[in-house]
Amino acid sequence: MTQSSVTIWTTILLLGLGTFLIRYSFLGAIGNRRMPAWFLRMLRYTAVAVLPALAAPLAMWPDATGGQFDPARMAAGIATVGAGAATRNTLAAILAGAATLIIGLYLS
Repeated sequence: MTQSSVTIWTTILLLGLGTFLIRYSFLGAIGNRRMPAWFLRMLRYTAVAVLPALAAPLAMWPDATGGQFDPARMAAGIATVGAGAATRNTLAAILAGAATLIIGLYLS
């Protein structure tokens, strides 16, 4: 191994260990105790909050355009959210967004 690969693997292992310890400390602190109902309700919304936070920057400033605003991608995002809200169907939302993106990119 070269010096740089040792540094990279050390960094990966230390970050993995740190991530494990952070997550385990939370689970270890809770243990077998019952969590309050209000806390469990909030946990249900974690994925609903995290996934749009990951996707929104990619729609607003896509790498494909060098970080410049792209109307086709923004329209696809709006179509996805609209179809999801109207139908409450994940597949319909994905298909609406994909179709809008394909049409938008074809027209531009």
